[in-house]
Amino acid sequence: MYTITILPGHDRNGDPEPFEALHLRPGDTIAIVGPTGSGKSAFINDIEVFAQGDTVTGRQILVDGAPPPERFVRDPSCKPVALITQTTKCLADLTVQEFLSMHLRARKIEEGDRIAETINLANQFTGEPIRSGTRISSLSGGQTRSLLIADAVVISHAPIILLDEIENAGIFRDRVITCLKESGTTVIFVTHDPLVSLLSDRRIVMGNGSVRAVLEPDGAEASILRQVTEMDNYLSSLRERLRSGEILSEQVAAI
Repeated sequence: MYTITILPGHDRNGDPEPFEALHLRPGDTIAIVGPTGSGKSAFINDIEVFAQGDTVTGRQILVDGAPPPERFVRDPSCKPVALITQTTKCLADLTVQEFLSMHLRARKIEEGDRIAETINLANQFTGEPIRSGTRISSLSGGQTRSLLIADAVVISHAPIILLDEIENAGIFRDRVITCLKESGTTVIFVTHDPLVSLLSDRRIVMGNGSVRAVLEPDGAEASILRQVTEMDNYLSSLRERLRSGEILSEQVAAI
């Protein structure tokens, strides 16, 4: 496990970011929030490429207090960061089994039970079962995102996972967050979802390409989280009933 340190850069006007250093430690869950175009994706991209003042933001990323070793940047089998974006289309028309097997070879890992373990974990994140013989290109967005998250946990065994807007994937967000927390993974979410934000330990607020604030509620929002969780469960229940073809009465649909 690694501690990631983010040293400040500048906003789009060239003004310095208002923090000294951000430390992301093993097991941290961080939500990156802010309006569209505020710099959220650029923030996680800086981490993914281990920026050294060479990106548009001017930030520098340290690993355990030092610039990352070359193998982290150049060798995919050694990279400790997994980035899962909103774009999940796979160019290779492989089956799920073939795709995971190829990744195992790239990581120089013996197969063992890893493929079955990855698929089983992915199926905990989605209501649409994933099977080993299914073509990657025929998976839905939710299935694909679930598979990639499970792949990052089981095969990449990535200590740092960057997730860009998982609320748009049609997956069970609370299960994903619980799983990643239990694994001790450092997880950074780019999100517009109140539930994902409230489930995270800290929130980094972005604006004009810069970090504007770092918030650590430290339990102050517990009652709000309970209310939002209840609302989310209710909406999820309605969503599934609508998908099944049910006509909802006003009494059922009222909150």
